[in-house]
Amino acid sequence: MSVPVAIPRRQTEIESIGPISGFDVEKLRAEFPILRERIHGRPLVYLDNAATSQKPDAVIDAISNYYRHTNANIHRGVHLLSQRATEEYEAARAAIQVFLNAADPREIVFVRGATEAINLVAQSYGRTHVRSGDEVLITAMEHHSNIVPWQLLCEEKGAALRVAPINDAGELIVEEFDKLLGPRVKIVALAHVSNALGTINPIREIVRKAHAFGIPVLIDGAQAAPHLPIDVEDLDCDFYAFSAHKVYGPTGIGVLYGKAALLEAMPPYQGGGDMISSVTFEKTLYNKIPHKFEAGTPDIAGVIGLGAAIAWVSNLGIRSIGAHEHALLEYATRVVGAIPGVRLIGTARQKAGALSFLLEDIHPHDIGTILDQEGIAVRTGHHCAQPVMERYNIPATVRASFAAYNTLEEIDALARGLKKVREVLG
Repeated sequence: MSVPVAIPRRQTEIESIGPISGFDVEKLRAEFPILRERIHGRPLVYLDNAATSQKPDAVIDAISNYYRHTNANIHRGVHLLSQRATEEYEAARAAIQVFLNAADPREIVFVRGATEAINLVAQSYGRTHVRSGDEVLITAMEHHSNIVPWQLLCEEKGAALRVAPINDAGELIVEEFDKLLGPRVKIVALAHVSNALGTINPIREIVRKAHAFGIPVLIDGAQAAPHLPIDVEDLDCDFYAFSAHKVYGPTGIGVLYGKAALLEAMPPYQGGGDMISSVTFEKTLYNKIPHKFEAGTPDIAGVIGLGAAIAWVSNLGIRSIGAHEHALLEYATRVVGAIPGVRLIGTARQKAGALSFLLEDIHPHDIGTILDQEGIAVRTGHHCAQPVMERYNIPATVRASFAAYNTLEEIDALARGLKKVREVLG
């Protein structure tokens, strides 16, 4: 026998959370052509934004216009198309400098995504500074992309990977993190926001404590950049990484911010064209930063698309986006949390963007399959964070994650979909 799902009255809920946003969501949704798609004959409800966000017309058009009107290789070209392409490429770098409040555009390195950014730091900075007996400090909530590169480095160097634990709410246990700091730690690397739990870490406090020991800090900002204002000068972090495709931009492109002094002292990550100033068979002289880390022809269209995405986000206002998503998260937490049999995974006091949960003993993959038949896209699995699942002694979760274009009505649709799951499988 199925149990009715308790869905709070819409008007009561809307009044309790206040204005849903400072912008017209329906007008905004019209800028995303994919949101007009129908899935299994039903309107698309896209709640998988932590995996990748959808793209507005401004980003799609920027990429298309580059290939239609500007396509040429960048840097050193004397013809007009090359000059135009270079200008657009470097204009995107300048926009990202502003977006992150970096001190200098030279501190912005284009990479394939946050994953490559972390690998770059591990292989360039890490291989230079980490030795046998040293330590790398991460947390128990990291994405695989901020675990495996450090494991590879530690295995190569004979160093140790130390892991700061989290509590049942999914929050970093700061006191335990503090105990792991010391002279053997050569770098701290942690997520700004957990992709599996939504937890927002106290980055400024962590950086301050690490710097007291002279330890540099890398921040995986893949899940923070779409939701939170980021000021690398204020955070005082040494490295910050994020991916374009989670910030309404294209896949296959991302950003590594690094303090100029650190980047200048680091050896190249890859060799090839554009990262050199001169080459002979006897010796190669490397280019200045950031070009020293951008070997070969880059994803020029991707960078231009990212620049358009940053402009779109900046025009809308990251604080407005964050406020809207926070209201969605609060509402979803109440609505989904009220469903009998739901167990929320990750209940930190400071969260952004994502709600992870289980429903009775129904496997998350089965939940996701039935929701898909209702037109609802969520993520199911371990979310490339298997140690987090082990921490809670579970194989996987269902994760609904939010973006600027999501609505309260879509959360209601999720609740109805979960009711359907209980009717079919409960």
